Amino acid sequence: MASLLWGGDAGAAESERLNSHFSNLIHPRKNLRGIKSTAVPNIDGSLNIEDDDEDDIVDLATNSLLNKLIRQSLVESSHRVEVLQKDPSSPLYSVKTFEELRLKEELLKGIYAMGFNRPSKIQEMALPMMLAHPPQNLIAQSQSGTGKTAAFVLAMLSRVNALELFPQCLCLAPTYELALQTGRVVERMGKFCVDVEVMYAIRGNRIPRGAEVTKQIIIGTPGTVLDWCFKRKLIDLAKIRVFVLDEADVMIDTQGFSDQSIRIQRALPSECQMLLFSATFEDSMWQFAERIIPDPNVIKLRKEELTLNNIRQYYVLCEDRKDKYQALCNIYGGITIGQAIIFCQTRRNAKWLTVEMMQDGHQVSLLSGELTVEQRASIIQRFRDGKEKVLITTNVCARGRTGRFGKKGLAFNMIEVDKLPLLMKIQDHFNSSIKQLDPEDMDEIEKIEY
Repeated sequence: MASLLWGGDAGAAESERLNSHFSNLIHPRKNLRGIKSTAVPNIDGSLNIEDDDEDDIVDLATNSLLNKLIRQSLVESSHRVEVLQKDPSSPLYSVKTFEELRLKEELLKGIYAMGFNRPSKIQEMALPMMLAHPPQNLIAQSQSGTGKTAAFVLAMLSRVNALELFPQCLCLAPTYELALQTGRVVERMGKFCVDVEVMYAIRGNRIPRGAEVTKQIIIGTPGTVLDWCFKRKLIDLAKIRVFVLDEADVMIDTQGFSDQSIRIQRALPSECQMLLFSATFEDSMWQFAERIIPDPNVIKLRKEELTLNNIRQYYVLCEDRKDKYQALCNIYGGITIGQAIIFCQTRRNAKWLTVEMMQDGHQVSLLSGELTVEQRASIIQRFRDGKEKVLITTNVCARGRTGRFGKKGLAFNMIEVDKLPLLMKIQDHFNSSIKQLDPEDMDEIEKIEY
């Protein structure tokens, strides 16, 4: 696969033409809480693109939800798992099968029904700690797709008593959508657990005054959970056995959530098991984690040394976007490219390029911030399935790259002359080689091996 970086700005003169082309490309938006609408459809179905010259801004919560939606099955992590035990002298256990965990039969059935055949790398180390007796606290670094949600859901379901009709497990998520995603995992994994139910403490889920909450597992956002616990007295925190704080890096990035989470945690009993998960472990994240999780075991992911030997990089000096498009056409004319991701600096450029490539007969999809998370996930999946050969995107897909899992890839950077010093700094920082390519020299382009 090839990837291309497309910088520069577009003029406003073609806005009307772009709108007419894209009235049939943009799906109707769904009304989702927590996801801001950045494009408002006009009466004729076209889109206002007054913000198209701006870079797409992707918040952590939206990015996390997108990762959950596009990673429905386990992915193999390129990280090594590092375990820091609370008691370094105690034996360190890992498992290779779910049977080794001695789970209840109904839980094993639920796991296999979800398509999990064996534990992921992080589950191998985390599950024995999370299911230990007596319970152990855990701070874990884990990204979407590594089985993290399934692991803590399994811990909650393992400690629930179906005969006791009150909240026993509490999971905090930073947004409404992420809470629902976690709840779906609980419902799927617990489908054979008779009389175990989940309830959502999220904005809009109104409980009649005087009613009691009898569901054993509560999943919600910090503000609503705080209200249910202290103002409405719907949840007795003294009876909570498992407390999960998911997407903790997103929590501390959201104003008020870290303080609300700490207030909830401080009301929990000392014997409550506390589990915290975060995709990143910056200093601020560590400080928050150590403050909220007492005496934890820690699982960190040490990233393997990243080798870029399988990715050959080139740069092309261009004057404007039409110059870049001509260079792109020459590259396509000289190299057989299976699939390519093209990154654009602005939405306007992305839309312009999409129209140009479609008119030239390419199978193209467009991914930008004006789409809902579900729409983005659908577009990425179609590209994965090979239904489109070119994915044009802004920085909403900035973590996508070529050359994954040892496969070969090509990267072309199309830049203006004034950006060349920055490119050289990037080359020096990563100790890599980025060669200049003359887009008019077809003999040179044809010599590039893909």
